[in-house]
Amino acid sequence: MDRQRSWWQTYKYLLLRRISQIGILLLFLLSPWIAQQTGVWVMKGNLASSLTLGMLPLTDPYVLMQSILAGQWPVSTAFIGAAIVLVFYLLVGGRVYCSWACPINMVTDAAAWLRTRLNIKGGAHLGRETRYWILGFTLLLALLTGTIAWELVNPVSMVFRGLVFGIGLGWGVILAVFLLDLLVRRHAWCGSLCPVGAFYSLLGEGSLLRVSAYQRAQCDDCMDCFKVCPEPQVIKLPLKGETKGVGPVITSGQCTNCGRCIDVCAKDVFRFDVRMHNATHNVLAKEVKEVVS
Repeated sequence: MDRQRSWWQTYKYLLLRRISQIGILLLFLLSPWIAQQTGVWVMKGNLASSLTLGMLPLTDPYVLMQSILAGQWPVSTAFIGAAIVLVFYLLVGGRVYCSWACPINMVTDAAAWLRTRLNIKGGAHLGRETRYWILGFTLLLALLTGTIAWELVNPVSMVFRGLVFGIGLGWGVILAVFLLDLLVRRHAWCGSLCPVGAFYSLLGEGSLLRVSAYQRAQCDDCMDCFKVCPEPQVIKLPLKGETKGVGPVITSGQCTNCGRCIDVCAKDVFRFDVRMHNATHNVLAKEVKEVVS
């Protein structure tokens, strides 16, 4: 990492993510107190379903799907809330939820940091496709049991319930996720097991806002971006695929748009961009290739 980069340049998006994650939790936790003082509910509900300022419904579409499959038909505002959330994540990237909203991300990032500090190498192999099988299983479970069974053990839901009503068993869940990522495999939970991340990665496949290796010619192969990325497999082709005609925009839905590659790159190879620039790049690359040949 370039020592001349300022602290703000190196940790800007990481800091903004923490502000976002903690801020969302505080909005829910402080809303009852704010309502007592002002009579206005800022956020009523939880991360699965909420009402903002008494007029903006927000519903987790993954929870809504489970509810429908369980035979529990939601009220009409739940569909409106789910539509709003779907549009938002289709614009900014599905797994933005994982890196900018989910409180468990702070736990897994802490485990990854400590794993690096302790120089823990290797670990069990957990295929990244496993999370999609678990996603399918949670939906099937809702259909067979008639309940939103996954939400009873979902670490995100358990942590939220714990913070509001007393954390209890939630501490055990947090510790289990932390130890899994620390001792078994780096980012094992988010990268291989979490069905919530799997669901939002499907939305991310067509999202507008993406990270782009727009100055990839300046890459000096320092590997800093691969070291900090929770999904490093998404970087390789956009960064090194110019000779194969691959555009610089990271289009994979598995990318969390966390911005850490932007933070740590001393050569300023990465930036946030839009998906369409890949198409423009591919057209230009084709034209150049035709001229050269």
